[in-house]
Amino acid sequence: MGKRTKKGWIIGVIVILVVLTGCTIGSSYYMLNYSLTPNAKIREKDADSYPYMYANYPFLRPWVDSLNQAKALKDTFIVNPEGIRLHAYYIAAPRPTKKTAVIVHGYTDNPIRMFMIGYLYNHDLQFNTLLPALQHQGESGGPAIQMGWKDRLDVMQWMHVANQIYGDSTQMVVHGISMGGATTMMVSGEEQPHFVKCFVEDCGYTSVWDEFSHELKTSFHLPKFPLMYTTSWLCEKKYGWNFKEASSLKQVEKAKLPMFFIHGDKDTYVPTWMVYPLYEAKPEPKELWIVPGATHAMSYKDNKAEYTERVKKFVDKYMEE
Repeated sequence: MGKRTKKGWIIGVIVILVVLTGCTIGSSYYMLNYSLTPNAKIREKDADSYPYMYANYPFLRPWVDSLNQAKALKDTFIVNPEGIRLHAYYIAAPRPTKKTAVIVHGYTDNPIRMFMIGYLYNHDLQFNTLLPALQHQGESGGPAIQMGWKDRLDVMQWMHVANQIYGDSTQMVVHGISMGGATTMMVSGEEQPHFVKCFVEDCGYTSVWDEFSHELKTSFHLPKFPLMYTTSWLCEKKYGWNFKEASSLKQVEKAKLPMFFIHGDKDTYVPTWMVYPLYEAKPEPKELWIVPGATHAMSYKDNKAEYTERVKKFVDKYMEE
């Protein structure tokens, strides 16, 4: 090979490497923004979510109307240690009770879209409730969706707020669906206040790494390498956490309080297989319900009466009258 040919070959390789590196970096920024700051999807005001909820859960309309007439649907704001302003709704029980539920919404949702679970606890089970908006969703601030990881600390702050609102004798359950389920599991691995008694997680993922890898494969038909690695690195640089550390699985391994796992057997968004290692990793006490025919986050909608009864039976074990 002549010197000129060899030099041209080296330049060609360098150009290819530069182009590939640039494409990878560009794709990583796109993936991070697509995943954590999908503003077009999530900046819908809370009030604009009511038509969707009333269409899918018609029983909510008279309940919400009655709450508004009684001025029982209230909201509040807090500021977290990072200086981010966060919003939540709270609804006192119809009659005085020590029981409180903190209810955590899913990805790109807001507290209004968890009102069916608010109805379950407040209307059916007669609990006090608090429904926070996670970062960058609903009426809460924040630079990006945190996929439950930083949210776990915000939810724990909200748990203390709920305890202050409803009195120090409160007994608390934390119940989340989808990303809210993952957030609930991430919360469960932290040291718990004395008033927390149990957790209910519905269709949460094992880790952000597993969920994003699944979506990368199913939606974009791409392998984990290199995008998952570079995007996770970018997330750590920009937001202070990476996809692997944001692990529900590692958190439930440390969880000491009871947990009820719920997952539809037709879930392909957070695939059903994820619930099994989570359930196995969680020390006793624990329970598992695989819901026949339910797709992602549809277990309550498709099985309202059974879902309510199973949740009631579970929480009643760990809360005093």
